[in-house]
Amino acid sequence: MDFELLYRLQEIRSPFLDQLMPAITFLGNGGWFWIASGLLLAVVPSTRKIGFCVLLSLLAGLILGNGIVKNLVARERPCWLDESVSLLIEAPKDYSFPSGHTLASFEAAISILLYRKRLGIAALILACLIGFSRLYLFVHFPTDVLAGAVMGTAIAFAVHWAVERFQSRRNEKKQETGERV
Repeated sequence: MDFELLYRLQEIRSPFLDQLMPAITFLGNGGWFWIASGLLLAVVPSTRKIGFCVLLSLLAGLILGNGIVKNLVARERPCWLDESVSLLIEAPKDYSFPSGHTLASFEAAISILLYRKRLGIAALILACLIGFSRLYLFVHFPTDVLAGAVMGTAIAFAVHWAVERFQSRRNEKKQETGERV
């Protein structure tokens, strides 16, 4: 079923999409776009907490998704299994499951969405496009992208919960000692 969808996507290839999809996937390379976004949000006082959540989520995903799960599952990529499909980008060297591009994208997008709806929706659209680009480029299976989206969402929610809980406890202690909250 995974290959069937990937082969169908190869049928919609066009010169426009062949230029667009590598550019979109580039935004997810090494999480650089999301790291930069998190840093930018973190330096602005009104979005500092959002930036912190983005960066913390990305770190958690790097450890859990790319460091642990990817190596435990050790799933081969579609482009390794079927070399007849011409690639528009260099074949990745690491394992396929979960999609690291999608994982990082959803961690960041959901982290933003939990605090700023409008900005979060734009980030979520980009996250979906990055995930789709991985399928179009034949470097991930649909289940890799789905797992990255689910895991990234779960990590973002967990980080959000932990940050809010920490801040709530901190505020309670400040109130007890009479400090300004």
